[in-house]
Amino acid sequence: MKNYKLLTPGPLTTSERVKKEMMFDHCTWDDEYKQITQKIRKQLLELAHVSEDEYTAVLMQGSGTFGVESVLSSVVGKKDKLLIISNGAYGERMEDIARHNGISYSIYREHYNKVPDAQKIKAWMQADKGITHVAMVHGETTSGILNDIKAVADVVKAGDGVFIVDAMSTFGGVDIPVQDWGIDFLISSANKCIQGVPGFSFIIGRRDLVIESVGKARSLSLDLYDQWKTMEVDGKWRFTSPTHVVLAFSKALDEMLEEGGIPARYRRYRKNNRLLIEKMGEMGMKTYIDGNHQGPIITTFFYPENAGFTFAEMYQYIKDRGYAIYPGKVTEADTFRIGNIGEIYPEDIKKLCDIMKEFLEVKNGQI
Repeated sequence: MKNYKLLTPGPLTTSERVKKEMMFDHCTWDDEYKQITQKIRKQLLELAHVSEDEYTAVLMQGSGTFGVESVLSSVVGKKDKLLIISNGAYGERMEDIARHNGISYSIYREHYNKVPDAQKIKAWMQADKGITHVAMVHGETTSGILNDIKAVADVVKAGDGVFIVDAMSTFGGVDIPVQDWGIDFLISSANKCIQGVPGFSFIIGRRDLVIESVGKARSLSLDLYDQWKTMEVDGKWRFTSPTHVVLAFSKALDEMLEEGGIPARYRRYRKNNRLLIEKMGEMGMKTYIDGNHQGPIITTFFYPENAGFTFAEMYQYIKDRGYAIYPGKVTEADTFRIGNIGEIYPEDIKKLCDIMKEFLEVKNGQI
C-alpha cells in the first residue's frame, strides 16, 4: 500500500511515535492502563484551563458524533428544550441526533459562509422561555469557518442556559478557556488537533451538571453519567475500551506538550493555513470563507474559473504524489477542501501547492 499524508480535518497524519504506541497490547483491567486513562483525563482538563473541582473529563468509545450524541441524549431532559445553532453539516447532524432521541428542539440556521449572530440567539431565547440548552459547533469543517462561541456563550449564560460546544476540530489547535468562556460541555475527538487516531471522543463537562444528568440518558452505551461514574473510581471504562487508541492518544498528548502546548500548535496550524491560502491564491483559487472568519484547521476553495477537471482527477493526481485532500461539502458551489492539521508542516504545504500547480498546467495543456 502506497503511503501518503492526509491534508484532511481528521483522521490525520500522525507521528511515528504515536503509531508505535499501538504496537503494544494492553489489558483493560490492568492498573497501569487505568492510570493512563486517568492521566489523559487530567491533561485534558489542563488544556481546557479548568479545575477538577469544577469540571470533569469523560472518555467515550466511538467517533466524535458518539460524544455529541452522548451529551445531547444524556443532559437534555424530557422537560428541557434544546436550541441548535447550525451553519454547516455538523450543526445539522445535531438536529438529526435530537430527532432520533426525541429531544424537544428548535434550530437557528445560518448560511454556511456566515457566523451565527449572537444577538439573534439572544432574541430567540427571549422569545422562547422554554429553551434550557444551546448547542453549536466551533469549527465547522463543512466550510472551514470558525464560529464566535465566546459571544454566543455570553448570551446563553445571560439567559441561564446550558451551553454545549462541539469543538471537534478545534480543541487542541485553538485555545479555548472553557470555564472563562461559559462553556458547560465541550466535546472533541482523539483524531483531531491532539493528533491521535480514531476510536474515542471525550467530553469536558461541568461536574455538577454531569452529576445532575443521572437517570436522564436515552441510551445505555452513551449514558454520560454512568460512563463518568465508573471512570471516576479508578479509570476503568464501563465497556471494552479501544486500548491501542488510548495508548496512542496518551503519547500524542505528550508530544503536544513537547511542541509547546496549544499556543505552539495553533501557530503551526495558522502558518500552514496562511501559506496555503497565499499559494493557492497565486493559482487563482479563492477561499469560500472570508479572512475574518477563516479558521486555521481546514480551508474550502472554489474551483478556478473554467476548470476543466473533476475532483476525482485532481485527487488521484495529488494522491499519487504523496498527499490526500478532501472533496467539497458546500452544496451551492463547486469546491474542494484542504486541511492543515496533524503532522503537517510548511514544507508539506509548499509541496502540495507545487503538485497542484503542475496538475493545473497538465490540464491546461502547458505540460
